[in-house]
Amino acid sequence: MKLKLLFAFVFYSCFSLAQTAESLKPEVLKFYEGHYYMDFSTIADMSYPKIIESTTKEAFAEKLDSDYQNAEFRKRLQLVQPVFQYSAIKTIDGKSFCVITYKNPTRYFFEQKLDGATAQKKVAELKISTKTQDVIFELVRNSINVKRISKLIAVADETTQNQWNFFDLDNPDQETIFRNLFNETIKKAVGL
Repeated sequence: MKLKLLFAFVFYSCFSLAQTAESLKPEVLKFYEGHYYMDFSTIADMSYPKIIESTTKEAFAEKLDSDYQNAEFRKRLQLVQPVFQYSAIKTIDGKSFCVITYKNPTRYFFEQKLDGATAQKKVAELKISTKTQDVIFELVRNSINVKRISKLIAVADETTQNQWNFFDLDNPDQETIFRNLFNETIKKAVGL
């Protein structure tokens, strides 16, 4: 009898974990597509609530819009269908976490023609802000191509009504919020 109960528990645990992982995948794609298609209200809706707590969803979406297109440049993601790599889902203190990584090449089209010195300065700035060395100025397109690995952290907890919401660690403010919200055990579990 105990063996049957143990088997049932193990089977149910594995099945529910697979369900959770499977429920995460379409949400990750939807979050990514929000960035790709610049649907900033979707991104705001799917971002972890504490990210938006100090502002409004509308102001958050406007900030994203200005990050993507402003007087200086237009930023565009280059992959229509990225390949996402998922960590194991970890549940700590009743909160579920999953780290998602993917190649995320991005091109910055500049509104004003960049001269050599300005282009080098922009390349250096983007190497720091995007945390990658694979940053290339493309003279013909007057653009800079950034090839990086992006990281999201999906969280499902009481704050999100146990639905998956995201931290975009390409955004330093969101990484800071994550670090301030969660304890050392959780930060270690997600690799921060």
